[in-house]
Amino acid sequence: MTPTFVLIHGSNANSFSWAPLMRELALLGHRSLAVDLPGHGFAAGLPSAYQTQDAAELAVAASNLEGVGLQENVDHVVAVLERAREHGPVIAVAHSRGGVTLTAVANRRPELLDRIVYASAWCCVEHTPREYVARPENAGSVLDRAAGVAAANPARVGAVRMNWRTADPAQLGALKDAMLADGTDDEFRVLLSTLTPDESRDAGGPEDRADAATWGRIPRSYVRLTQDMSIPIELQDLFVKEADALTPDNVFDVHTIESSHTGVLVHPERFAAVLAGLA
Repeated sequence: MTPTFVLIHGSNANSFSWAPLMRELALLGHRSLAVDLPGHGFAAGLPSAYQTQDAAELAVAASNLEGVGLQENVDHVVAVLERAREHGPVIAVAHSRGGVTLTAVANRRPELLDRIVYASAWCCVEHTPREYVARPENAGSVLDRAAGVAAANPARVGAVRMNWRTADPAQLGALKDAMLADGTDDEFRVLLSTLTPDESRDAGGPEDRADAATWGRIPRSYVRLTQDMSIPIELQDLFVKEADALTPDNVFDVHTIESSHTGVLVHPERFAAVLAGLA
């Protein structure tokens, strides 16, 4: 039986992000579904102040992601995988921060997964996300240049809140460099319009790192994005190196695409071909 690809989005994203890739997979004859993690997609909270760009109100409006953490993501994805598994093998694919959820799911229910794929995604083995951010392998990330899009104190609103509708040219330039440097300005603006402002504060801790006994027995692939300025290639390679050292008898199958962080979502042909080759 052909597998179902289950697609797990990254920070502030949603199932909409995967539409171009799903089209390409369908045209290659493959079934896929995109998950909306709790508080994302049409369930995302979108304060009216975000629409009106009332900065003062946006800084204090409560988020519906308050109290929603990694465990809620895991429970949701497990429920999806259980249903998808009824129809045959499952390949789970994560992009960016979605890798944190994928690792936690694989730790908990490895029997639901026939392969896991990280596309420039967090794959925490020896450190937590916060610790990886401070490592020299992350020095090439330009995300810190876009810190001005932070719109609220996370402790005040219950979530990490970004104002993707900023009109600040410096912030927009930094975001484009970080996310879609190889795209057009129009493509970049459309990408921003698909993002929602709030993201969970819970990016996982030491207990959510890869477990050799469970996660480590699932066949796995890593798709390196060489032009990624959000998760630099050096950090991607560190994830692969540490994971392979953890389970030397089951190492990453590695693929490389010349792309920015979200370029493979906007122009997914090469990415779809890689995934089709894993089916």
